[in-house]
Amino acid sequence: MTTRFDGTRDVQRAIERLARRLPEPLEEMAWISYNYLWTWTPGGKDLFRRIDAYRFQLADENPVRFLTNLPERDLLRAATDEMTLARLREVARSMEYEMQRPVEHRRTGGPVAYFCAEFAVHSSLPVYAGGLGVLAGDILKEASDQALDLVGVGLLYRRGYLHQRMDLSGWQQEYWLEANTDQLPAVRVRGADGLPLKVTVPVWDGELSAHVWRVDVGRTPLYLLDAELAENDALERWVTARLYEGSRDIRLAQYALLGIGGIRALDAMGITPGLIHLNEGHGALASLEVASRRAKNSSGERPSVASLLSSERDRFIFTTHTPVPAGNETYDAGQFFSVLGGALDEMQLPREEVAAVSRVDPAAVGEPLGLSPLALRCARSTNAVSERHAEVARNMWRPLFDATEAADVPITYVTNGVHLPTWMAPNMRALLGAFFGPDWERHAHDPGLWRHVDEIADADLWRARCESRLKLVELIRRKATVDRLARGEDLGYVEAALDAFDPTHLTVGFARRLATYKRLDLLLHDPGRLRAIIDHDQGTQFVIAGKAHPRDVEAKEVARDLLRLKRDLDVPNRVVFLEDYDLRVALRLVAGCDVWLNLPRPPLEASGTSGMKSALNGGLNLSVLDGWWAEGYNGQNGWAIDGTVDDDTREKDRRDAAALYDLLEHDVKPLFYSRDDHGVPVGWIARVRESLRTLGPMYCASRMVSDYVERVYR
Repeated sequence: MTTRFDGTRDVQRAIERLARRLPEPLEEMAWISYNYLWTWTPGGKDLFRRIDAYRFQLADENPVRFLTNLPERDLLRAATDEMTLARLREVARSMEYEMQRPVEHRRTGGPVAYFCAEFAVHSSLPVYAGGLGVLAGDILKEASDQALDLVGVGLLYRRGYLHQRMDLSGWQQEYWLEANTDQLPAVRVRGADGLPLKVTVPVWDGELSAHVWRVDVGRTPLYLLDAELAENDALERWVTARLYEGSRDIRLAQYALLGIGGIRALDAMGITPGLIHLNEGHGALASLEVASRRAKNSSGERPSVASLLSSERDRFIFTTHTPVPAGNETYDAGQFFSVLGGALDEMQLPREEVAAVSRVDPAAVGEPLGLSPLALRCARSTNAVSERHAEVARNMWRPLFDATEAADVPITYVTNGVHLPTWMAPNMRALLGAFFGPDWERHAHDPGLWRHVDEIADADLWRARCESRLKLVELIRRKATVDRLARGEDLGYVEAALDAFDPTHLTVGFARRLATYKRLDLLLHDPGRLRAIIDHDQGTQFVIAGKAHPRDVEAKEVARDLLRLKRDLDVPNRVVFLEDYDLRVALRLVAGCDVWLNLPRPPLEASGTSGMKSALNGGLNLSVLDGWWAEGYNGQNGWAIDGTVDDDTREKDRRDAAALYDLLEHDVKPLFYSRDDHGVPVGWIARVRESLRTLGPMYCASRMVSDYVERVYR
């Protein structure tokens, strides 16, 4: 049996080092800290907050950093606090139970290797930007919950994704912070010689070297490649500096390290995947690494690259997320081979043949090259991320498959879902658990379970919603005050943030990546109507958050227009833009907002998941019928805006903005403020109950991962 140097022993050594710093009664906190399972184990966050909530927050809720820097007197105090020790025992037992369940191989012949450019596991591991990473992180967590044999493969971005600061003009400024890897819940994987395991990938005219880090996400290991090595030059080290780096050459080098380097790292650790799941096309070069090995082992005439990919198709599946051709990066041949030529030569793969399989039309020599066509050709199964997205993707990729009809294109779909224990607020999770029974989250995709929502009293559901809204308002007041101070706003405007938002008012959220197709500007279409909706005794308050890519000038202009309009409307307490949107802010927003807005220009929303998270928390969706909402909306579980496609985008925007204002003014607000004698909005709660009952089982990650296992992996 091949010895595996997969980081298991390295994690144990790191745990032992941290444990030696802790008083004996707290030693179990060391292994808890090195496994992100604590983040979704009931009581996990409270365990660290009990010791010092303020310092834990300053440590970005990173328990390794928190415990490493905590003064000895505070550790000794915690070691004698019976409540802390009781909570420690409870969390440790829960995590031990999860970790000891037997692994389920699910007939894949080995682990599923899940390749993705970003993973949103927790805010303390800043290797994510947005929805793609959130989905990937949720899949790792749900794979752990289902005891699925799966490993994640990504990159360790030392500076992560951008941080955001809005200046006084409302313009987004970006900055990056370098992670201190010595205090992350991550360890370098070491080989048989005790030295850090190293892989190399030819990039440009040299050899790019990378170490491999292991992060434990429950029972699922995540492996991250890191080019910050002394033997690399400054350009090579920058390959894993920033996520979605603006330089196209750097991004190509990242994709080479992810795809080719990821396969080599698994091989060096003794891990032989039964399936390789490419989540978006960034990791598609893995297929060439696998194909090249078959070529080297074949006797006689060397097979073509196309036939090699075909012979390995049973090992690959591909999830596509991009609903427009322009969203799939392409490169001219000169740029493509200047970065990747050395790797292809080392793999003995002819460049012209690689170029052919990287084009939509292999014979179109002048066509640019891309990784999505390569991923489509190497995979035995391709899936979109919603039913409507599958229709769009089949039509978009019809030329590649030389299909007469879009229906003949072999692209299916697995609609996204979200990890319920991560995204459901503790109070809602406890309320449902009281009616659903123990261990219910494991069976959250069973519609029969959710029928118990009908047994919950209106007053109890409303109380849970009010508690979550109050917590959101408290966050908004704190964060808006700090944001305004940091911008240098006048003191009167800063002080207004101390009373921002009313915990009893209808609260509407819009938070996602700021891209122009998301149409945040629909809110601004008619300032007079917007003010009438906001400025009323029974008013509405809007919380908005999101980051624009540094090179997306249009998106930055929309955000600036919003901040200017907010001043012009003179409603500083009713419209708030929260800067530097991240996972911690997202958790509060999806829990506390009464209504979640999604206003994409159809059909450009592949799926979307933020609205699913809101629904799990008893929020209601008001969304364009695109992505997941096109299949989730039933007329009674939220509100919808027409999702038909119109080439006249200006007229489409005008109609959709009018529909948005009409719904808020005539449907949403009256239903929210119509109360019975006990102050409960009975009609609103009926719609909340319908949303939970219909959307809960369909859009949780347990359903999504079960679909992948049954419909794709097998």
